[in-house]
Amino acid sequence: MAEEKKEPQAQPEQEEETTAQTETEQEQEQQEPEVTIDMNALIEGLKMQADAAEKKAEETKNTLQRLAAEYDNFRKRTAREQAANYSNGMSAAIEKLLPIMDTLEMAANAPTEDENYKKGVLMTLDKCTEVFKEMEVEEIPALGLPFDPSVHSAVMQQPSEDAESGTVLQVFRKGYRLNGKVIRCATVIVAE
Repeated sequence: MAEEKKEPQAQPEQEEETTAQTETEQEQEQQEPEVTIDMNALIEGLKMQADAAEKKAEETKNTLQRLAAEYDNFRKRTAREQAANYSNGMSAAIEKLLPIMDTLEMAANAPTEDENYKKGVLMTLDKCTEVFKEMEVEEIPALGLPFDPSVHSAVMQQPSEDAESGTVLQVFRKGYRLNGKVIRCATVIVAE
């Protein structure tokens, strides 16, 4: 009988454990607020985030396109400046060489008894003329042509029975151009 008395005591312990578990579950339920999700608000929030991301991506794309265009313009401008600097440098160098060419022409046309001297001057003049042609330097035609103020510089007018008024009668100093750009105008006498 002693055994029978122990069993009823064991049941209240189980009930106490069950009651304790139930109370713990109830406490946890009271501590955790019930989460309710407003799906429309969530969708609106996600749409706003997506719109903001698209706007940011579009701004970044526009910035990169502008940067690429600026770089392309810089590259083209630099290439033009380099070409202009090269052309200006060539023009300056040729301007410095033109008086030498003038002197060689005067020496070639001067009377001399020394044939070797004259031959040396002519060879030097021919070599200079050849180099100028390679550099695309060309003489500006003037003699017998109508006066053109863009390529001719008139130092005086002279009456002439053979030529029409405004025609170049004599060239004092030859004019030259490099790639179509006038380096030095031809100095001329023009018919009245």
